[in-house]
Amino acid sequence: MIPHPPYRSKGFAPLLLALAFALYLTAFARDRLDAWVDATVLPPVLAETSVEVRNRDGALLRAFPVEDGIWRMRPGSVDPAFIEMLVRYEDKRFWSHSGVDALAFLRAAGQALWNGRTVSGGSTLTMQVARLIEDGSTGRWSGKIRQVRVSLALERRLSKQQILNLYLTHAPYGGNLEGLRAGSRAWFGKDPARLTPAQAALLIALPQSPEVRRPDRAPLAARDARDRVLKRMQSYGVLTASETHSALTENIPDQMRAFPRLAPHLTDRARRENPEAEALDLTLDAGLQKRLEPLVAQAAARAGPRISGALIVADHRSGEILASVGSSGYAGARQGFVDMTRALRSPGSTLKPLVYGLAFDQGLAHPETLISDSPVMFGRYAPRNFDGVFRGDVRVRDALQMSLNIPVVRLTDELGPARVMAALKQAGAHPKLKGVTPGLAISLGGVGLSLHDLVQLYATLAAGGQGPWLRHEALADRAETPRVLSDVAAWQVSDILAGLAPPPGAAAFGLAYKTGTSYGHRDAWAIGFDGQHVIGVWLGRADGTPVPGAFGGELAAPLLFEAFGHLKPAATPLRPPPPSTLIVGAAGLPQPLQRFQPRGAAFDDDPSAPDLIFPPNNSVLETDGYPVTIKLRGGVVPFSLLADGVPVLTGQRHREFEIPNPGRGYSALVVVDARGASDRVSVRID
Repeated sequence: MIPHPPYRSKGFAPLLLALAFALYLTAFARDRLDAWVDATVLPPVLAETSVEVRNRDGALLRAFPVEDGIWRMRPGSVDPAFIEMLVRYEDKRFWSHSGVDALAFLRAAGQALWNGRTVSGGSTLTMQVARLIEDGSTGRWSGKIRQVRVSLALERRLSKQQILNLYLTHAPYGGNLEGLRAGSRAWFGKDPARLTPAQAALLIALPQSPEVRRPDRAPLAARDARDRVLKRMQSYGVLTASETHSALTENIPDQMRAFPRLAPHLTDRARRENPEAEALDLTLDAGLQKRLEPLVAQAAARAGPRISGALIVADHRSGEILASVGSSGYAGARQGFVDMTRALRSPGSTLKPLVYGLAFDQGLAHPETLISDSPVMFGRYAPRNFDGVFRGDVRVRDALQMSLNIPVVRLTDELGPARVMAALKQAGAHPKLKGVTPGLAISLGGVGLSLHDLVQLYATLAAGGQGPWLRHEALADRAETPRVLSDVAAWQVSDILAGLAPPPGAAAFGLAYKTGTSYGHRDAWAIGFDGQHVIGVWLGRADGTPVPGAFGGELAAPLLFEAFGHLKPAATPLRPPPPSTLIVGAAGLPQPLQRFQPRGAAFDDDPSAPDLIFPPNNSVLETDGYPVTIKLRGGVVPFSLLADGVPVLTGQRHREFEIPNPGRGYSALVVVDARGASDRVSVRID
């Protein structure tokens, strides 16, 4: 056996020892580094982001800033081209390094030594995320070391995509903007799903010096920074020369755009109802909402100072609310912060269609039934028409179209106010009374209802007497109200309302609609529907102050028709009559339906109708200004007498009496007895 040369033996052993010691030191350093990194306490990475409210198609209706008024939005869908440009510009080995890029550090150090100044940074995207989530300093070695430690820990605990999402959520874009999506919406008015190369380049350059490069304050610095990114992308082959040239010519935005705040009252309520939700999806149509908000503001401005307005659009087939305007403006002298879609107000005459529909269902009346519009007393309550005129016998159809008060109160008395209140609740409304017991005045507006309540009621009517509950949450299940009216009664009411002429200047849109004016001219209403949609409009003062001269037909009805015009070009046809509908004239009705008579009417010993025997019909009276003598035969006391529609005597229990002289010319004299039966003569007074 030949021994190894001594010099080899002596030299090889120290080399092995040195190598073993180096490996030991490396392993020891690696273990210590691993322990150091593993012991890192990371700052919170789940930062609060803006609550977003989206419309039926996912478009942003409104976003709420986080604490301190910062706009920090979840990244959402991002243009892949932006991600490619960002990584190539900021950290081209992002997908492969472990948080720290040694090559980038060496390059940055070499450039700094060669140029005597910092030319490029060595920070990776992960290190930038570490600085952003800790809000740490980069100017001291301790800060840099802390960033390295946090970066290594982030890479061990999160995926690359999660780290990238943190950058896209926290990167600063000037002012109170954090995150790519907030920056993209503020500077370009759109989400970062589809960005032009120029837009992407600016959004890549901004986070490095967000205040120094703010486009609205330093447009030249912003343009220079953007152009450097574009030229770098061309040199990397990400952009072609023609793409770069075109991008370099794009303008820089000169101001921040406001974040959308559509349907502020409804979005406020949706957030209160779902305080833990990060995103809320509503049934609203953002485009329609955007068109109707200024329309309501313009109508309120035309109506006068301090006038506000509200409007709701709903699909009565599905129950989805498509637009909700709570006021004429979210702030200002018109108390725009008050949501007038939910405020309790007097509905005026808008409940009359419900009363007539209930009467049709109860067999009390038919659209062609005659009903008396004459003075009447219900205890101490003596209803009057809005214009103070009485018209004698009228068809129910005409009584509703003319919105007469006395006929509907007669029907309410026969139905019972409690039945009307119950029907309101079945339809999904939430009526409020001042007292405990409802009175006859509820059919004239003597009850508190909101615009939402009325739209719900009319949606039920439009849907055939039973319809869906209105809803604004997109994920809510469809549910139907109990049946309020039969399909026949609902169609009869709709048919009557469809016979109303549109307001002056409005296009004939084929709507069934009703207007209303509350006592003291405090509220002007208009609610209408076609075969698919229902719209409710309110105008008035939010504080309830009267608005002299305000009428639903003059203020609210034009806005109703304008709103339908913004909704669609033509009305959807109304439902056809159900097969069982009785469509005949008055003469073809069964005897009990030809004239309305209370079921429990009591008559005295003389059941015949009143007969006005003097003065005779078509007579000429020479009175020289003295009172006119009236002589009656038959009828039930007490009597009332009207001259030209105006009551001149009530409560008369005799059959011969005098009335004040109506004045020269032709006069129509009408006598009405306690049952509502009447007689009429025409005279000429000389």
